This record gives sequence, structure tokens and C-alpha cells, in this order.
Amino acid sequence: MSMQTAADVPLNIVSDNSRSERRINPSWTITHLKERLEPITGLPSSSQRLTLNLGGSQSLVVISALDEETTQLSQFPLRPYAELNVADTRPSHLRAQQNYNDVSSVEKYVMPTDTYESMTSNTVLAYKRAHKLGRFDPTAPSQLEAQAALIDREIDGRDIVVGARCRLVKAETGQPEEVERRGEVAYVGEVEELPGVGRWVGVRLDEPTGKNDGSVKGKKYFDAQGNNRGVIVRPDRVEVGDFEVVDEFADEDMEEI
Repeated sequence: MSMQTAADVPLNIVSDNSRSERRINPSWTITHLKERLEPITGLPSSSQRLTLNLGGSQSLVVISALDEETTQLSQFPLRPYAELNVADTRPSHLRAQQNYNDVSSVEKYVMPTDTYESMTSNTVLAYKRAHKLGRFDPTAPSQLEAQAALIDREIDGRDIVVGARCRLVKAETGQPEEVERRGEVAYVGEVEELPGVGRWVGVRLDEPTGKNDGSVKGKKYFDAQGNNRGVIVRPDRVEVGDFEVVDEFADEDMEEI
């Protein structure tokens, strides 16, 4: 008996690993449909649970029967472009072994650095080397030099000089800290004990809310005039201005003595 006795119905086939539109014939049996879905979804026909989602207020329709080899799809409300969900009924540890969306466990080839650098053509590195671009440009400053120059421009642009009044700000926004910390620029220069290149800014704080006394690992860079009154930061953390000195002993409610 021919299985093409009725018009095909387009359905949207959805599984964890795939989504596609397929034409389904109502004369097919459930078993035949599952066999057709196996190469589409990657799920064994014996491990498929089929649910028809008609949309709107319609309830989900489970496509199953006691005898799926003879039960035809015409017994179910196949609606054009309805969603046919194909679920995996296997235990979770077996499903994980064939999860085609998760590539984290797939072994990947990583070319050794020396092999890549030894290739003389058909690579970005080879092109840069041939055309003297990037780090292969003999006239270009090194990356470290460029970083140091950027920090110098930051210092000059912010008018950061020793003796200037300032306050600390957040580097990412340039806005004052939640608890404003004011002070005076006491040092501008290299700090060998700290990582990175370029100059740092040492600030003598008005209040003991800092992290040091102007020293880093025992080496004195400036006199913070007390413990915890000194900080050493990058210039993007410093805003210079006419900020009044904070008197930690002042009483805001006491106008006269």
C-alpha cells in the first residue's frame, strides 16, 4: 500500500540539536516518522518522544500509541507549520555524550607557536613580517613604549604635578569614590616595585584612608606624613582641582568655638 495517499503537511521540527521545516505525510505511521526524524535530529528512533504544539490555547498533543508500527499520523491533528518537538528519552549521561551543541569537550587542534611562527606564507604573521607591520615595523615604538607614552599624556592632560591638590576618582567612570578622598600630589614617577610600565602618582591623603606611608616594599617614594595616608595609583585615578583640605577633626555642626 502506498504511503502517499494524503497531502503532505509542513511542520517545524524542533530538537535540542536542530530546527527545520519538513513535510510530513498523514499516511505515515509513527514508527516511519521517527525513522525519518533520526537523521534530522540525531536521536535514535527508539529514544524519541514526539509532542505536537498547535500554538495558541491548544494543548500539547503527544504523538504516541500502543502500536506505533500501524498507527498513522492522520489520527492526530496535524496543522500546517505547527511545531513538532522531538525530545530525547535516554538517560542524561547518554544524552551528554551526543550533545552536538556543546563543543567544550571536543578535542581541538592547537598549532604550536614555534610551528606557526616558522610558516613563511598564508598566515597573518607571515604577511605582517613581509610588509613590516606591527611589531615588525622597525620605526614603530614597542608596545611597552607606547603604553608609557600613553600614561605620560594622561599625566600632562590632567595637569598632575607635585604639590597639586587632588581627589581620587574611579578609573572606569572618572567619578568620585563613594567616600571622597582628597589630598595632595606628592610623587610622580616610576615605581619599580609595581607591575607595568610608565609613571605612577603618589598622593598624600588628608585623612588616614590610604594603604601606605609613601613606601612600596620598603622603598620610600614620598613622605605621606603618617601611616595609611599614602596611595600610589595610575593617573586615571587622580583629578586635580581646587579641593579644600579635609580636617578629620572638624565638627560640621560646630560653627563657633
